[in-house]
Amino acid sequence: MSDLKISGLHKHYGAYHAVKGIDLEVPSGEFTVLVGPSGCGKSTLLRTIAGLEEASAGTIEIGGKDVTWARPRDRDIAMVFQNYALYPYLNVYENIAFGLRARKVASDEANKRVKRAAEMLGIAQLLQRFPRELSGGQRQRVAIGRAIVRDALLFLFDEPLSNLDAQLRDDMRVEIKRLHQELGRTMIYVTHDQIEAMTLADRIALLRDGRIEQLGAPLDLFERPATRFVAGFLGSPKMNFLPATIESGDVALRDGTKLTLPAGRKAPNGQAIILGLRPQHIAKAGASAAPGHVQLPSTIELVQPTGSRVQVSMPLGGSSITAEFAAHEVTAPGEQVRIDIDMTRAVLIDPQTDKVI
Repeated sequence: MSDLKISGLHKHYGAYHAVKGIDLEVPSGEFTVLVGPSGCGKSTLLRTIAGLEEASAGTIEIGGKDVTWARPRDRDIAMVFQNYALYPYLNVYENIAFGLRARKVASDEANKRVKRAAEMLGIAQLLQRFPRELSGGQRQRVAIGRAIVRDALLFLFDEPLSNLDAQLRDDMRVEIKRLHQELGRTMIYVTHDQIEAMTLADRIALLRDGRIEQLGAPLDLFERPATRFVAGFLGSPKMNFLPATIESGDVALRDGTKLTLPAGRKAPNGQAIILGLRPQHIAKAGASAAPGHVQLPSTIELVQPTGSRVQVSMPLGGSSITAEFAAHEVTAPGEQVRIDIDMTRAVLIDPQTDKVI
């Protein structure tokens, strides 16, 4: 049974159509991430699920119950907001317990839930402090604690880490992932950060212009994107896109360079395409090319170290591409190298429809 079922959901703000006929089912216990660029409708969708926005059309079911027109308090949800939404005049204990008291949960039971949540989140020693005395990461833990004591059917997260610095975001991603594993509850998480989406999700719903562009496991979207938008949004560094034409089983690039397609990989002869190559699938060449790989000479134009890896820019087929090598494989710009392109991982895109062939 799905804990969340959305059918034909629309949301209008006057003439602006923010959510356009979304259908989505989230099974019990799944961690689903809604991801996409600013303005794609992901936060509006989440707020409509929560009842903070009213649906213009369609239905929302939570736990098999139609809650399309129900008040937020009657939807059996718990929500974590981007700005923490803590009460400044209440200490940590009181902030976490606030929703329980509003629902008249017995004091002993409320105390047990608050202490368990605080221990899970590593803030048991902070229960008597006030929000002004906490760091951003500690405040976010309090906000999450307030949600998990609710013991709700559905947990909603609206970009909860966007106000934290990079290191804290990494730490909190680990905490949220661990909490999901421990609690086993259904979670819907909104972010514009594709790294967060890839690391947290059981499934990703990638939104574009109010619609779901593709839904699936993170690795499915990464390795088998349905459209150019999906291919370009997921992955860091971003996928390289090169204009090309199919010529007798080869991909002919703009300057005449030809890359042989692997056996069994077909496209109509003479068809114009966009060739997608991920930087991770372009390596420094070894002694010989593996089946389905193509080796070519090139020249390093730009070097960007990132630690154990280095991003390098180089020309290919009349365009500039990015590749990702091991840190000690490149010395400096101007170095002559031979690159190995894994054509078994190449993505062929129809430029007329932007769909992957």
